Amino acid sequence: MKKRIESSGLDESSILTDARKIIAPQIEDRSRRNFLMRGLTLGGVAMLSGCNLTDNDSVETALSSMSRFNDRVQGWLFNPNAMAPTYPVSMITRPFPFNAFYGIDEAPTVEEEGYRLEVTGLVADKRNWRLEELRAMAQTEQITRHICVEGWSAIGRWGGVRFSDFLKRIGADTDARYVGFKCADDYYTSIDMATALHAQTLLALTYDGAVLPREYGFPMKLRMPTKLGYKNPKHIQAIFVSNTYSGGYWEDQGYNWFGGS
Repeated sequence: MKKRIESSGLDESSILTDARKIIAPQIEDRSRRNFLMRGLTLGGVAMLSGCNLTDNDSVETALSSMSRFNDRVQGWLFNPNAMAPTYPVSMITRPFPFNAFYGIDEAPTVEEEGYRLEVTGLVADKRNWRLEELRAMAQTEQITRHICVEGWSAIGRWGGVRFSDFLKRIGADTDARYVGFKCADDYYTSIDMATALHAQTLLALTYDGAVLPREYGFPMKLRMPTKLGYKNPKHIQAIFVSNTYSGGYWEDQGYNWFGGS
């Protein structure tokens, strides 16, 4: 029997076809209004019936509804066992680009000696972590592509602790819906638990074999090759596991929350 999406009346093949139409335009163009005009589908015409597209409130309401639907579809399509492509050392982008909502000179400086990673929420062990403790855990490495919503990409070499190992170590409730992050540069975001547990989701402590540089997120960043760049937080200070949606810096300004690449 084909899967059905609640209240949509569409079968699995129909939802897949329309999901691709929704997701692709959003990745290609980060303009929220252009996404609505170009990518709106799967009942969009019916949803907008009687709405004036020159009315900002109507557009925002329609866009918010489609964005929430988009998140649900991407979550449904996500395959936790599918791996993002990896690359040889020869393909690493040098220098790897700096990217943030501020200039490189404004990147925060975090002192290692006093640094403590705060862990809260639905976890058994809420103690703070020092960097030396994280470095003592089993380390892994990946050479993967960072894909930016602005339209560029770059290949980098990241090393650190597999995030699923860390969540297991702290006794995280892996049935919870979200893992959230707060950062030293006032950035914040949250991700779905399925992505948190993905084998390539990495609590990155190094870049290209050396301690993670300040411009790339020291003391640590979350590296997720299955997500767009803005979902990969840098300068992480706190991690929390929750069933409460907490949004994100760009997501609260209209970017898609799931952010799959």
